[in-house]
Amino acid sequence: MRFLIARSLDAEKAAKMFVQWQKWRASFVPLNFIPPTEVADELNAKKVFLQGISRTGHPVVMVQVSKHFPAKDQLQFKKFVVHVLDKSIASGFRGKEIGNEKLIVILDLQQISYKNIDVRGMITGFQFLQAYYPERLAKCYLIYMPGFFVHAWRLVSRFLEKATLEKIVIVTSEEEKREFTWEVGEVLPEEYGGQAKLTLVQDVELTPLELDD
Repeated sequence: MRFLIARSLDAEKAAKMFVQWQKWRASFVPLNFIPPTEVADELNAKKVFLQGISRTGHPVVMVQVSKHFPAKDQLQFKKFVVHVLDKSIASGFRGKEIGNEKLIVILDLQQISYKNIDVRGMITGFQFLQAYYPERLAKCYLIYMPGFFVHAWRLVSRFLEKATLEKIVIVTSEEEKREFTWEVGEVLPEEYGGQAKLTLVQDVELTPLELDD
């Protein structure tokens, strides 16, 4: 159903997208999950956190972009994206996958410098979401965006589908801040005005589960 929605209920396009997903999954994720040992360098950066379930029922993934640097090993970075997405989706299962589990992604841009800007990496992440994880994104919040990042974001935006762009909120106004705080709910970390502790994605223990078609 996710593939149908992603292709505006066009059965032929959805079928083609599903076949492409099957082929990609079989070749890129043959074990049906990416072992932490294959993405050790990215995990060691301690930049991605898995906070639990939001008020609206979605797993919350937070990325501290100030700890990210453009990857020298692009294959490992792509595997890391899959590792994080798979683990985050699985954290939303209630014993069994329903197939409609969605994520809330928070990109924390405070204290970043030019050396943290990775247009290629952001495009890769969003393209993976669009091509291989259709209808898995509930909302993406960009917080503390500095002025010099605007140009980079415009470049990234050119590669995003309309449906993806509609789920992205650049938090600037008080109303947007209230929406962000409310939706994330009790899993919002203390550093951002909440009460929860930051939890690194590698510290969350889950049993690998097969993703639904």
